[in-house]
Amino acid sequence: MSGRAGRKRCSRGPLRQCPRCERLARVLCWLDPALRRTSAQGDLLKRYQQYAARPPRASVERWQDPIIVRAIPRGASVLDLGCGSGELLSALMKRRAVRAQGIELDAHEVMRCIERGVPVFQCDLDQGLAGFADGAFDYVVLEETLQTLRRPLAVLREMLRVGRHGIVSFPNFAWWRVRLSLMLEGRMPETERLPYRWYDTPNIHLFTLRDFLEWAQREGVEILSGYSCTNGTVRLMREDDNLEAEEALLFLRRAPRRRPRPAGRSAPPQPRAS
Repeated sequence: MSGRAGRKRCSRGPLRQCPRCERLARVLCWLDPALRRTSAQGDLLKRYQQYAARPPRASVERWQDPIIVRAIPRGASVLDLGCGSGELLSALMKRRAVRAQGIELDAHEVMRCIERGVPVFQCDLDQGLAGFADGAFDYVVLEETLQTLRRPLAVLREMLRVGRHGIVSFPNFAWWRVRLSLMLEGRMPETERLPYRWYDTPNIHLFTLRDFLEWAQREGVEILSGYSCTNGTVRLMREDDNLEAEEALLFLRRAPRRRPRPAGRSAPPQPRAS
């Protein structure tokens, strides 16, 4: 039984409000300024109930792929970490003539890559990328894989070591629907993008868009561009997407290091304002 079909929202029906739910929503908005701003734009509880009560719909599968294919220049070298069946790399090889390499752990998916003609290594990303030299690839892709890794930060650092640019996508656990589900229902949320129960999920390191951006700032990683997917709509990332984005796609690179000034050479004089 799916999570949505088997739950009771409240005794008064899915679209009616009960005092208990209203009190919980008010408490949540008091605790969370981001949700408070959304609540001021409309009835936050009603938005949640309308979303939860609607029948399940097909989510936008692999919405990141068209964006990635458009962004990568022709003839580039691309490493896809956790490449699955090789669908993205196959499209890049056909449409962008890239030099492709995939890494995948699952033996069945590795065979599907081979059937597609996609070069692939079978190995565990958590073991690192020691076999690749620094800057060996123009782009390294980590699509919907980061939250499944045991050592996500180590893999991110390795990705930015072997690639001049990185492309990362992940579900955003701070999405407003997830926040309200956790508050109002008191259980781990289930959505189209997070359809698993707590005991069978492959996602062992759930995190938020804000978590990732703060990590990037600490690590000296530059965010070049970003996209969000929410309720089937894909758009450029906005400042409020830690709350609004269901999934995120980010293009990034190591920030260029500033060259140290030669010893004994003073800085050039600055012009004085008249």
